[in-house]
Amino acid sequence: MNRTTFALPLLAIWLAGGVPAAAADPAATAPAATAAPATAIFAGGCFWCTEADFEKLPGVLAAESGYIAGKTINPTYEQVSAGHTGHTEAVKVSYDPSRVSYAQLVEYFWRTIDPTVKDRQFCDIGSQYRSGIYWQNADERAVAEASRDALLKNGKLAQVQTEIIAATVFYPAEEYHQDYYKKNPLRYSYYRRGCGRDARLESIWGKN
Repeated sequence: MNRTTFALPLLAIWLAGGVPAAAADPAATAPAATAAPATAIFAGGCFWCTEADFEKLPGVLAAESGYIAGKTINPTYEQVSAGHTGHTEAVKVSYDPSRVSYAQLVEYFWRTIDPTVKDRQFCDIGSQYRSGIYWQNADERAVAEASRDALLKNGKLAQVQTEIIAATVFYPAEEYHQDYYKKNPLRYSYYRRGCGRDARLESIWGKN
């Protein structure tokens, strides 16, 4: 229906002496305001995979690959991957809190990683691939720690090696790493399958 056709019934009503309340008050038909985007930071081994997993989740607006929890300023991929900076590969997730909560992000995150191992994820070994949740305020810390404690309490996991610490400076990774799974789908799929990521996830969490 075009705008002219839609306007004719309203014109007839107006000529008859009445105007619908919604038509008389533009604010009544204004779209509801959306929540301001929020961010959360997670490390789950290879950031190509962690980014791809989070960008599938409804309510997530984007995920950016980068480095966190190290000592070197402006680290490069070569430095981080060599294990010399103390950083781990991570993603900064931008999300709409009116559609997905921080607690839901944390619960989703657990099921995209192997929390039982230290300084590795799947076929990637070294502290630069350690898993982590990097809280940015006291509320996030409380949510993350409670979620970890619940995993241990229900007996699903014998141990959780994922670090939960305050976020430090997050350094975005080089542009060629951003959205790698979209830019290089065949290479990404080959890497993910060859690394055994999804097979290991299924053995821990079962089929999604």
